Amino acid sequence: MAVDPTGSDLKRFLAEDPGGPVVMLNLLQFREDGVASYREYTTRIGPFLERVGGEVVYAGDLATALVAPEGWAWDAVLLVRYPSRAAFSQMVADPEYQQITGLRTAALDEAVLQAGLPWPI
Repeated sequence: MAVDPTGSDLKRFLAEDPGGPVVMLNLLQFREDGVASYREYTTRIGPFLERVGGEVVYAGDLATALVAPEGWAWDAVLLVRYPSRAAFSQMVADPEYQQITGLRTAALDEAVLQAGLPWPI
């Protein structure tokens, strides 16, 4: 399973943009020795989020699943809000940001990265 989006994934992500803010759901399954690498990634991503107006909404370990599909095995979840899909795309295209993505890639065995659209509540 891939843990990083491809260029075609990002093109589709932008093409399907309904406008407005986006919350990115990150479901994370760490490699046996990956937690330290991912924690380093999370400490270094702050300035990049700040530059594009993004913010971490929630980050934490997952515990007891009360209702989940068979084989559910995610270790952690991260929710990050961006003002737009373009802001997210701008961040991941930043050459300085790309220098730290290896930390994320090395940390993960599997991942889900999915855009969420806020409901008007």
